[in-house]
Amino acid sequence: MQTILGANGTIGKLLARELMTYTDRVRLVSRKPLRVNETDELMAADLTEPGAVDRAVKGSEVVYLVVGFEYKAKVWEEKWPPLMRSTVDACAKHGAKLVFFDNVYMYDRDQISHMTEDTAINPPSRKGAVRKKISEMLLKAVEEGWIQALIARSADFYGPDNNNNFITQMVMKNLKEGKKAMWFVGSDIKHSFTYTPDAAKATALLGNTPDAYGEVWHLPTESRPVTGREIITMIASEMGAEPKISLLPRFMLQPLGLFIPIMKEMREMIYQYDRDYFFDSSKFTRRFGISATPWEEGIKATCRAYTG
Repeated sequence: MQTILGANGTIGKLLARELMTYTDRVRLVSRKPLRVNETDELMAADLTEPGAVDRAVKGSEVVYLVVGFEYKAKVWEEKWPPLMRSTVDACAKHGAKLVFFDNVYMYDRDQISHMTEDTAINPPSRKGAVRKKISEMLLKAVEEGWIQALIARSADFYGPDNNNNFITQMVMKNLKEGKKAMWFVGSDIKHSFTYTPDAAKATALLGNTPDAYGEVWHLPTESRPVTGREIITMIASEMGAEPKISLLPRFMLQPLGLFIPIMKEMREMIYQYDRDYFFDSSKFTRRFGISATPWEEGIKATCRAYTG
């Protein structure tokens, strides 16, 4: 049995499909789980309630923690540490391996121009401090021999199965409506994005590779860094639109936050867009011989899914 905690999110759904390569026993756990594969076992649960994680993990060989809480620092501070503690404890109790799907918020802001698994941990934001805390909680349990676990890290997302991401909401949606694509701060700054099908496939592979445990892995992401302008140009070409850009300056985030709540939360994260952001996944490629989907192919599939 392989169990996905947070199965209704984009990665959870894609991961459920990929796990069929390794097992026909997949348990999907969320508040209202939806079957992805014919043989899926569904378990409805609020994972923040006492005992819920223990019940969800029982009987599992591998557990994938891909929960996505509301994008608010206060919510993360309240909910993530107890969930990680419950998940680590449940995996230790039931002898399950743990795969934690993570992001890059804990990395030092001055080193995001080239991020590897060895990049310094020095979170510049409240959300980053939460990610540091919970990843250290997991790694300490591994070091002390309580569980077998690994961390699979991703850059920002894009992909055909995920409409709630920066590229879709700020670029594709606007271009489809005949408006200018939106971008933060500067369009000539490089920024990595992980293609969601690649992320899910690689996470399933890591979870089923015994010697991958005990380590941090960057999930396969295009090794060719591109700028916001280049991304918008590729998308506009696929959508038959003009690659016009409207830049959203830092000082606009606060007033926009009065009308668009997520903009308020973006204020502490804007450092990821005012400098180059390159996510290096060469460790994964060297180990497994698998590279990320090329930009052109991924954008074509994403645009096709979005425009129908």
